[in-house]
Formats: sequence, C-alpha cells, structure tokens
Amino acid sequence: MPGDWQIWVGAALGLAGVAAALGMALYCRVQMNRMEEILARFAEKGEAGLSDIREQRESKLVSQMAHLLRRTEMEEKQASQERDQVTALLSDLSHQLKTPLANMVMYTELLEDPSLSEEEKTLFVRETRHQAEKMQWLMKNMLKASQLEQGILSFPSGYAGIKETIGKAVTAVYAGAADKQIRVVTEEFADRRLYHNPKWTMEALGNILDNAVKYSPQGSVIAVRVRPLEIYTRIEIEDQGIGISPNHYNDIFKRFYRGQEVACQEGNGLGLYLAQLILNKEKGYITVAPGKEKGSCFQVFLLNEAQA
Repeated sequence: MPGDWQIWVGAALGLAGVAAALGMALYCRVQMNRMEEILARFAEKGEAGLSDIREQRESKLVSQMAHLLRRTEMEEKQASQERDQVTALLSDLSHQLKTPLANMVMYTELLEDPSLSEEEKTLFVRETRHQAEKMQWLMKNMLKASQLEQGILSFPSGYAGIKETIGKAVTAVYAGAADKQIRVVTEEFADRRLYHNPKWTMEALGNILDNAVKYSPQGSVIAVRVRPLEIYTRIEIEDQGIGISPNHYNDIFKRFYRGQEVACQEGNGLGLYLAQLILNKEKGYITVAPGKEKGSCFQVFLLNEAQA
C-alpha cells in the first residue's frame, strides 16, 4: 500500500491538474469574450469599431483576429466593386449591341421576302455584314478596355522614335479621309525618342484621327503637329469639325459618351476612352482644346527620353 507521502503527492498533482484545467478554461473564456467583443464592434462599426480596443489587446490571438477581420472587410469591398464594374460593363454592352442586333434581325427578315430583286438582296446582305462587323468591333474593344482597366492586359513601353508611329496612324485613316475629300497634313518634324509602345500608341492616335475624320466636314483639313517641350512632347491633332463645348471636355473621355450634336452620326463613344487608357499606361495623357478655326485640337503628351 502506498505511504502517506505518496497519497499527498497524488492529491497535490490532482489539484494542480484541476487548477491548470481551470486556468486554461478561464484563459479561453477571456479570449472568447474578447473575440466576441471584436466581432460585435466590427459588425456594428466596421473598421472604426476596432480602434478603441487596441490598447486593451494583450493576446496575439486577438491581434490576429482583428487583422483577419480587416482583411475580410477589404476583400469584401473589392469583390463588391468588381461586381459593380461587371454589372456596369454588361449593361453598357447590352445597350450598345441592341441597335445593330435589331438591324440584323430586320435585314434577315427582309431577305426572306421572295419578291426581292437580286440588287435588293445584295444590299441587305451587305448591311447585315456591316452590322455584324460593328458588333464584333464593339465586343473586341470593350473587352480590351476592360482588361486594360483591370490590369489583366498589359504591354511593354520604352523609348522609341515617334515619327514612324505617327506615320502609321495617319496612314490608317487615309482611306476614310479620302472618301470625304479631307486632307490629313502632317507638319515636318525631327524624329524624337518618346516613352511609348509603338503598336498601342498607333492605335490611340488612330482613334483620335478616326474621330477627327468622322466629325469633320467634307473638304476640310486635319493638321498633325509635334511640339517638343521640356519634359513631354506634345502631339497635336487639330480638325475643322463641329467642335466640343468646354463643358464636355472631361465627358468625351468617358466610356460610351457621345454629345447631343453627334447623336445622329454613326459611332459608339469608345475610341477616345480607349485612347486615354492606352496613354495612361504609357505615363502619358491626353487633353482637348478649341481649334484655331472652330473644330477641336486634341493634344497627346508623351515623355521625352532623358538627355545625358
């Protein structure tokens, strides 16, 4: 049989175990109470509810809990913003596709008329193809703009000569300009190395030039000029078109914006928006000012190469 000392040792160990268990239970209870307090304050006030308990925090567990809640709140806000952006994009796209899609349905129904002449059939087939190409262009550029916004689509930029880039952009609109007897005149300039991506900058400049051709009267002139500045080089594209009210200088770079004065002309308000996105990715920017003879003067700014 065990001696008295063994009994006392066993009892002491038992009491120590009970005390340890009670201490652990009390510690867990305190921590649970603190976490419940954090959760309650976070649910009631969000991030602001955490600030007034920071001085009371002693537990690493409580600190991690607060950090986790802040991270969860940020991710939830980001997810909400992304949902809103997707909703807005789908709404815009649906609105823009509605008209060409309705036109395609109408032309298809007309083609079913057996009394149509061959000439009429050819005309309706051509118009159907035109509407389909418009939808294809719109969807491709909407996707491109959305990917640039979200940072999904990126492109490298560096210092390269701008003369060839401008030349290709001008060449791309020559056919449309010729149809309206519009002259695109590029003032002679010395080539300069500017920070840009030639392919994407050509697209941005092409969108601006295309707008100039679209909204300029027949027989007018579009002038392209290069003006070196200290930090940037300014590329000017000036037309003799209908002009833009100063009240709408910021609006014209918004997605799908179109002024009332051009509502009856074909277009979708995406070209300038896309041009701005591209230039921003190249650390450049775009502005607009009144032209010398009515019209508008779009000004593209690209960084100069630093001189040693």
